[in-house]
Amino acid sequence: MTPRRLPRSASADDLLTTLGLLTAQARQGAEEQRARVDLAEALQREMLPETLPSLPGLRTAARYAPARDGLDIGGDWYDGFVMPDGSLGFSIGDVQGHDVEAAAFMGQIRIGLRAVALAATDPGEVLGRANDLLVSVGRDLFATCTFLRFDPTTWVLESARAGHVPAVWGTADGWCEAAQDPGGLPLGIEPGEAYPVTTRRLTQGGAFVLLTDGVIEGPAVPIEAGLARVTRVVAAGTGADADVLAAEVMKAAEFTGHTDDAAVLVLCHDAAPAGPAGGAG
Repeated sequence: MTPRRLPRSASADDLLTTLGLLTAQARQGAEEQRARVDLAEALQREMLPETLPSLPGLRTAARYAPARDGLDIGGDWYDGFVMPDGSLGFSIGDVQGHDVEAAAFMGQIRIGLRAVALAATDPGEVLGRANDLLVSVGRDLFATCTFLRFDPTTWVLESARAGHVPAVWGTADGWCEAAQDPGGLPLGIEPGEAYPVTTRRLTQGGAFVLLTDGVIEGPAVPIEAGLARVTRVVAAGTGADADVLAAEVMKAAEFTGHTDDAAVLVLCHDAAPAGPAGGAG
């Protein structure tokens, strides 16, 4: 005798209907999130420069990688441009937040730094003016940043940083370290903030590597450990092609879990030329 199927209760039907609606809403939410991530990534890549300035004796390269999970994107940037006095300006930074708003804010900061650099060449002054500009806008976001100025006449590299992770500097003789230079608060927090400038004359060949915290920090990787890894990579790769070194440094992000987007900016330099062009040292 075949057992008779009992009719489902109304409550069971309601439950299935509710589950179906929740599934549809979840799918729609995931699609909307994916669309936001795609938009943020498109904004990010469109706002990054297509090329970086270089000159004889100075070779530059950069890399950008979105977060592996596709959710944390939009805040990191790098830039390079020729300043009015003929020196080269470089910046790298990280906007608080990971969404379309952060990507748009990143673009505003890049443009703001370039605009300020039309009237100021000192990196500390560039960051100070950019900071005051961002504070005056009244946004809730802030950004860490390092700004460099390379003088092709004196072969001097000046740098200032606003709450950003240290750069890594290595020279041809095998010496390499994280550049723990003094700095100020991130941009957009307090008006009137001062940013001290560190000056280096490039008397021998080497590489100066800027990066964002996505390269060296992750859920199980403290910044110190990630920075030590990058320092070893730069020490081993000093003297290599700038593109090769940038790619090798970016690989360090794989060890962090890659939960944040990441950017790398590499300046490979020869020794200061002898004679008047290289200055007196």
